Amino acid sequence: MLRMWIAIICVFCANSLFAQDALQYQKPSKEILELVDVTLAPATLLDDKQENMVLIFRDNYKSIDDLSKEELRLAGLRIDPVTNIGSRVTYYNKLEIQRVGRTESLVVKGLPSSPKLANFKWSPNQRYIAFTHTTKTRVELWVLDIEAASARRLFDKPLNANMGDVISWDAKSKSLLVKVVPSDRKALIDTSLAVPTGPTISVSDGKKAQNRTYQDLLKNKNDEANFEQLARAEIHRVWLKGDSAVWRKAGMYGEVSVSPGGDYVMVQEYQRPFSYLVTYRRFGHTVDIYNMDAKLAKTIVSVPLIEDLPQGFMAVRTYPETCSGEMISQTLLSMQKHWMVETQRLT
Repeated sequence: MLRMWIAIICVFCANSLFAQDALQYQKPSKEILELVDVTLAPATLLDDKQENMVLIFRDNYKSIDDLSKEELRLAGLRIDPVTNIGSRVTYYNKLEIQRVGRTESLVVKGLPSSPKLANFKWSPNQRYIAFTHTTKTRVELWVLDIEAASARRLFDKPLNANMGDVISWDAKSKSLLVKVVPSDRKALIDTSLAVPTGPTISVSDGKKAQNRTYQDLLKNKNDEANFEQLARAEIHRVWLKGDSAVWRKAGMYGEVSVSPGGDYVMVQEYQRPFSYLVTYRRFGHTVDIYNMDAKLAKTIVSVPLIEDLPQGFMAVRTYPETCSGEMISQTLLSMQKHWMVETQRLT
């Protein structure tokens, strides 16, 4: 009997010691690590005259810290709610400038420590590239001077890169329009703890309609509230000298595009009601044209919430009053080609 109790105590003590031995992530052998951790060839950003090429480098894979961050899936978006940028964004961590025709490249000076760079956008005069840097708590606006091969932070307010364009240059390359986290943003609802105030009700109108199925849709009022807070942004105008001013008050802005002449800005803005059947691209929205003083010049189109569509892409022409936000988004590029005509007519 005594021997049995001694054996039980020994097994218990051994298990306790083993449980206290905290396991950590292990690295493979050197040979396997060298195969996996090969430096990737850089992506390139070439200017229109093909004189300067910006080389952008990234790691092979994301870190454990990046993969373990919280992710909200709302209306077709996957968002990091802490930093206000897409949770699946590919980040770059090194920039070099290659003068075309020369053999050596220049390492860009002034970058932040542990850079996480994204949203690169050339200025119209090709002298600068604006981009974002994501810290542990926010997204920052930075600018790269091509001639000096140096970068600097341009703006101290946190950007909102959750939806649509976050950076838009003006035509003269002297300022940018950027989306900023609004000062009146409300705290997000913890959906794992929030108690619903009533059931989620969906009513069919009885019509038969073919429709795609989508991932990451809104499911209830709490999701609606969180989506609205994460989508809302102020648009600020930021000059290269560092000055800034609020250009448009907070709204749920999608695409923002400055006309080639620099006199007008096309802004896509989403409105309620939301849907539990489709992504945000088919939510109701307007496409408006403002002058550079943020005064409304014209509303191009007002699109209602669309949960079912006529078949085929001819719906844009046949049913202009009911065409989807998805289809309108596809026409924005062709609309931009006519900016010069529109600018002349408005002036």
